[in-house]
Amino acid sequence: MFVRRRHAVAAVLAVALLTTGCGSPASSPTPEPTATAPSPTDSDTAAFAAAEATYRAYVDALNAVDLSDPTTFEPVYALTTGEMRDETTATFSEMRDQGWRVEGESTVRSLSLSGATPETVELSVCLDVHEVLVRDSAGSPVTSNERSPVQTLTITVALDSGRGLIHRIAPRDNGPAC
Repeated sequence: MFVRRRHAVAAVLAVALLTTGCGSPASSPTPEPTATAPSPTDSDTAAFAAAEATYRAYVDALNAVDLSDPTTFEPVYALTTGEMRDETTATFSEMRDQGWRVEGESTVRSLSLSGATPETVELSVCLDVHEVLVRDSAGSPVTSNERSPVQTLTITVALDSGRGLIHRIAPRDNGPAC
């Protein structure tokens, strides 16, 4: 079971690593506070803005990862929490130890709010990965030929005092179409 979970985590992280692109639009600034009490819509908007900013920073950090240089992993770790951080650490180490490398870039096709609580925000994300290829140390592709060119993901961002951390990345079956 642990081995299957590790491979699932490796696959999700590989998808995340392989599916993030540099050309993502800048996140929207957080709205200025108003003199009136915020409505639930304002609260959701602020939570979404914080989660989006966290996710885009995470994407930028993943784009900067060089699997042969563990110092490039640190910005990714700084944007994760709990099991996600532990699994990311283990997966990056395994990928580095196996001599894997990543070619190509992916693009965030869409990103939307799918749910929010005071502690977490869930984002529905569509990532275009058709140009991304992972190779092993011999140069052979690790990426499956059967992989969908667009990945549908749910990103869970934990919010703490206005700071967001990636808590979970998982494939999704529902939500906005990609």
